Amino acid sequence: QVQLVESGGGLVQPGGSLTLSCKASGTNFLAYEMGWHRQAPGKQRELVAVISRNGATNYTDSLKARFAISRDLSADTVYLRMNSLTPEDTAVYYCHAALIVGGRLSDKWGQGTQVTVSS
Repeated sequence: QVQLVESGGGLVQPGGSLTLSCKASGTNFLAYEMGWHRQAPGKQRELVAVISRNGATNYTDSLKARFAISRDLSADTVYLRMNSLTPEDTAVYYCHAALIVGGRLSDKWGQGTQVTVSS
């Protein structure tokens, strides 16, 4: 069983920054891609950014200038640095991992961490 544990969400003022973390844990797995999605109230969940094991990244174009995704392979952890936050960035941020577990493809979602941008 693989688990994703997110941390780093909270309340931040407009223009501020936050860094989210997501650690994958379990046995007999490989996370070949990890990333972040978000869901704002009343909206569909959307991709924020993903990163593969070789470091290749993919972002939603509108966020690329302000957000940066990175990962620590040795710790099975992915990070999302968010800068110049606006109230429109308020959402629940979900970690996602595309996995190989026991030789089979799988995927996992975290429970989500709330990010609120407000003065």
